[in-house]
Amino acid sequence: MSMTGAYQTAAAEQPPPNGSPAPERSGKPAGESVEEPGRESGVPLEWDRVRAAPKVLLHDHLDGGLRPATVVELAEQAGYGQLPTTDPDELGNWFITSADSGSLERYLETFAHTVAVMQRREALVRVAAECAEDLAADGVVYAEVRYAPELHVEQGLALDEVVEAVLEGFRVGSERAAAGGHRIRVGCLLTAMRHAARSREIAELAVRYRDEGVVGFDIAGAEAGFPPTRHLDAFEYLRRENGHFTIHAGEAFGLPSIWEALQWCGADRLGHGVRITDDITELDDATVRLGRLAAYVRDRRVPLEMCPSSNVQTGAARSLAEHPIGLLTRLRFRVTVNTDNRLMSGCSMTSEMMALVSTFGYGWPDLRWFTVNAMKSAFIGFDERLALIDEVIKPWYAGVGA
Repeated sequence: MSMTGAYQTAAAEQPPPNGSPAPERSGKPAGESVEEPGRESGVPLEWDRVRAAPKVLLHDHLDGGLRPATVVELAEQAGYGQLPTTDPDELGNWFITSADSGSLERYLETFAHTVAVMQRREALVRVAAECAEDLAADGVVYAEVRYAPELHVEQGLALDEVVEAVLEGFRVGSERAAAGGHRIRVGCLLTAMRHAARSREIAELAVRYRDEGVVGFDIAGAEAGFPPTRHLDAFEYLRRENGHFTIHAGEAFGLPSIWEALQWCGADRLGHGVRITDDITELDDATVRLGRLAAYVRDRRVPLEMCPSSNVQTGAARSLAEHPIGLLTRLRFRVTVNTDNRLMSGCSMTSEMMALVSTFGYGWPDLRWFTVNAMKSAFIGFDERLALIDEVIKPWYAGVGA
């Protein structure tokens, strides 16, 4: 079966989820590929049509994407009584409002509840399966979903058992999605917590399972006080093993975090990377001057895993209209659009794209550009990336004039 036949994404009528990012003002950036032939040719950028578009997601946390009803049910099964409410709608709203603090540290506190209900094998399988189904229903044809195995061993699971349970869940969910007409390929990124001391162990785990569905490695957690170089041994090991890795950098901390991630650790991609704009000066004549690090990131086409709604919640950007994605897109950095934590941000890939359309005036060519950028940057083989681009993404967008 060709890739085109395998990845058919169907539009489904569904309103934006509660907490979908609300664009604050519109402003169309200048530059190439920001025309809107889709609108001019009578193909409007509407919710259902954008939802049907093939999407590629590189930055999504498994423990940040649970369905509220699943959290409630798993908590009951596990005997976990610390949820703020057992009403699924109220709980979903609680996660969004609690995460909307303007602080990365407070944002991360909400994960105590999701991680607490993900300590049994059955729970991990269910959460991973539902993740694959939800992403596929949103038009995602390729996703890299990350999680920290070390956070799921509190009730006796071994690290290998955690990985195997999640991989099984992704297989189950992908099969269910395919049966419903939505094909998706999901790869895992294994995350080490930057405040802990298990990064080499998790890196070895990623290498051990790289032929089973684990496509890369990551470090996550609070940036301040926990620089990437604390985990240099893990990164050097991965480079020796020809492994792929991304690093959360430039979200809550500035240029030193990005510089270390790239020049000391050798990251293939940057998780968020919004603070790279600290090295970009906008001049009075409307031109810009790139510092050496910013120029390096752009020249080397380092992928930026940008998560607009999440970045506003954590204070990395003051508003969507002021989010660096606008400037970085205009300057043609390797920008990708991502969800980060769908539960905490009340978002989806569709809602993120629609918010960017409303805020920056983007058209179909821009959404295509973001999607191709992400597919080029995925941690799977060249042939598979090229097949998805040439046989799935580009043909679909050609159909809307992009």
